[in-house]
Amino acid sequence: MTVPLSVLDLSPIPEGGDAATALRNTVDLARHAEQWGFRRYWVAEHHFVAVASSSPAVLIGQIAAATDRIRVGSAAVQVGQTTAIAVAESFGTLDAFHPGRIDLGLGRSGQRRRDAAGQPAQEKPEPRSDWLDVDGVVVPPPFDTRALLTKPRFTARMAALQQPGAESPDFAEQVDDILAMLAGSYRVGDVEAHAVPGEGAGLTPWVFGSSRGQSAQVAGARGLPFVASYHITPATALEAVDAYRDAFTPSAWLAEPYVVVSADVLVADDSETAHRLAAGYGHWVYSIRAGDGAVPYPDSARCTQLTDEQRAVVADRIATQFVGDADEVAARLAALQRVTAADELVVTSVTHRHEDRLRSHELLAKRWGLGG
Repeated sequence: MTVPLSVLDLSPIPEGGDAATALRNTVDLARHAEQWGFRRYWVAEHHFVAVASSSPAVLIGQIAAATDRIRVGSAAVQVGQTTAIAVAESFGTLDAFHPGRIDLGLGRSGQRRRDAAGQPAQEKPEPRSDWLDVDGVVVPPPFDTRALLTKPRFTARMAALQQPGAESPDFAEQVDDILAMLAGSYRVGDVEAHAVPGEGAGLTPWVFGSSRGQSAQVAGARGLPFVASYHITPATALEAVDAYRDAFTPSAWLAEPYVVVSADVLVADDSETAHRLAAGYGHWVYSIRAGDGAVPYPDSARCTQLTDEQRAVVADRIATQFVGDADEVAARLAALQRVTAADELVVTSVTHRHEDRLRSHELLAKRWGLGG
């Protein structure tokens, strides 16, 4: 295939498992991903749920120390829950230990929750009610993320991530502060302030987004690479790519836009086995969208049928999970790359058994022609 392939991992905790084992499995998968030829290994940031990737910088350090060549990074640091200086210094530290191998991914989560809670938000178009097929890529109607972001259990847990009374800073301002700290031009009023480590680090910030909103605009206007989250919000990821390219301005980091698109995949030796292993996926996604956060990943052998109500909530994610043998999944990934003109694809795969997740990545790497 013509574009690089990378890995996005959540350190999922399976039903009956624990966080320590999930973290060891992540390091093990990263070692194999390097051996199989994947370009990057990114870890997501999640809290109060049954995934163990709650501290990306710490986990990135462990992964980078256990590997030799593969780039390692965040997908993404939720800057609304931290400060610009903490991001610059922690990733500057990682770059000092592993120069040229660290990717600094930035996400807008905290501000999205503030918008959903009633603060001013960008005007959104009317949601579609139809399902589209764009040259073989499924584009379902948008899922109402505001319904999730305003659920009492969800907002209560997320409130614990900020100091009482604190408000998430504007995403664009935080990105600008991080860029200034890395460049050595940051000021507090008229006073110079230097991030050590961080200043002069060989880091290129990446912006992660799921719509044509602020994240795509910020990435484009500042000439940063952009990651469109098709695996989370398939309804709006294609629009996000277009908005990013429309807003792009050349920078010291990029002369032209650079787009990565994510996909949820599960590959097995045959299609029947792949679909059997994917049986728990809908239940897992439903637990997220019901406001409880991700539950331990279910054992597909013990999963019951989704109810009609549950299936309606997760229909878009089930339809856009790429499940099958290596040929089937590679064909759907190729279609996604063709439609988005992505420069790179990143895949995320969750299974109950670690060995099945390893096999999924191995089969896909061989079919994609990565070559270790």
